Amino acid sequence: MASRIEHRAEYAYGVSEVFHAETGEEALNARLAEIGGKNSALLSHSADDNGARYKLRQGIEAEKLPQIVRKLQPGDLYVDREHTFTRSGDGYTGTARATVSGMPGEITARTEIRPTGDGTVVETHGEVKVKIPLVGGKLESFVAGELTKLLAREAQFSREWLARA
Repeated sequence: MASRIEHRAEYAYGVSEVFHAETGEEALNARLAEIGGKNSALLSHSADDNGARYKLRQGIEAEKLPQIVRKLQPGDLYVDREHTFTRSGDGYTGTARATVSGMPGEITARTEIRPTGDGTVVETHGEVKVKIPLVGGKLESFVAGELTKLLAREAQFSREWLARA
C-alpha cells in the first residue's frame, strides 16, 4: 500500500516567474545550497520556456533519521530526484520520480503550475511506495510526511527567491 503526498503552494507572481523559480538552474543551485542537505547537487539541468528537465540529489544525515530507518540503512541517505516539466496551456505540468539510497521502492508525483486569480498555484500529488515486508507502511508514512515538509520548505524558498528578484 502506498502513502499519499499532497501539497499546494500559492504565489503572488505570474506563471513564468514561478516556473523559473521552481526550475531555473540558478534557483535550484541556491535552493540546494540552503536546504538540500549533505552532499546535495544538481546532477543535470536543461530548461527553456517550453519546459524543464533536471536531476538533483539531496542528502539526509544519519543522525536526523528515525531509528527504524537507521536499522535498515546505516549511514547517510541520498534522495535522487528526476523532474520533467512541459508547457500545458497557460501553465506547466510535471512529473517527478525519486529514489532513496538503500530503500527498495520509489516516490512518484505529478505537479501542476497554473494561473489562479492574481497569481500562480503549484499543486503536487504523489505517492511513496516502500517494498519492505512488515515495516514498509511505517516507512512510507514517514517518507511521505518528510516530503510534504520538504515541499513546504522548497515553496518558502521559491517565495523568498521571487521576492529578491
